[in-house]
Amino acid sequence: MIPLRQAADQTRTVRTPDGAELRVHLRGPVDAPVTVVLAHDWALASDTWRPTVARLVAGPRRPVRVVRFDQRGHGGSTLGTRPFSAAVLGEDLLRVLEDCAPHGPLVLGGHSMGGRAVMALAAARPGFVAGRVAGVLLAATAAGRLDPDDPGLPPHRRAAGVLRRALARGLARAPGAVDRLRALLPPHSGAYRAAVRRAAFGTRADPLAVRECAQLLHSTPTRVAVGFYEPLVRHDLSGRLGALRAVPVRILAGGRDRLVRLRHTRALARALPLAAVAVLPDCGHMLPLEAPEAVGAHLEALAALAGEAAEAA
Repeated sequence: MIPLRQAADQTRTVRTPDGAELRVHLRGPVDAPVTVVLAHDWALASDTWRPTVARLVAGPRRPVRVVRFDQRGHGGSTLGTRPFSAAVLGEDLLRVLEDCAPHGPLVLGGHSMGGRAVMALAAARPGFVAGRVAGVLLAATAAGRLDPDDPGLPPHRRAAGVLRRALARGLARAPGAVDRLRALLPPHSGAYRAAVRRAAFGTRADPLAVRECAQLLHSTPTRVAVGFYEPLVRHDLSGRLGALRAVPVRILAGGRDRLVRLRHTRALARALPLAAVAVLPDCGHMLPLEAPEAVGAHLEALAALAGEAAEAA
């Protein structure tokens, strides 16, 4: 049984220099030998990690501290004044780490946009990664462009990317009006949930997981969703991941992921040739909600390696 003092999250606020207030949830003993820090996906919130957190705190032989946070503009976090970029995600992650896990080895878990935050941190602060990070899980994420416009690509793929970017820019011009239109299709409607299930889940998704994902997506402001869209699909970090090549890394992908295709997983594996790669064939994009047991098992294994290394040192 989990002690009552560990059963509920502690919540705190981490402030950034530009005025963003990041809501952070912490669980597990303060003196745990390893801290697992989890970053969530685009247009969602850290609640997507709750099933995984429950397993991490209850399961490992060695106790772990778990930190999850809402990225700026998402969930309970405010947006701040910085322009939308992949770099700011890495800087926010670093501030959370320095504030909430200032000592001891770290295991970082990033889902989709959260994986970009981890990679942006590695690109900008390789010394920090070398000194503190003892393991990384990159779930349903990519280091390169998700929406490339290389001349060698088929015309229909390039055209689709141009249309998606144009749509995002159009929505960004009147986000308040878009939010009012979105309110006409509530997240509990069958049509909305069906669209979320098709876009983000595989064939065996739990309806409760789909419902939670739909509610989180619906609550994310249009300004935030479209603001982060182009930096995520256009930015390429694949040539700046040297710091992660010296760290145990696991790459986890969904075989039916429509948002981050397996070709992106293979490209990430080429950038990190020593990483272990696993594909969950029936899963889609929402791995922390769709396969929390598998995600938790990979994080547990990384935390165990980090604990063993800390004991040996």
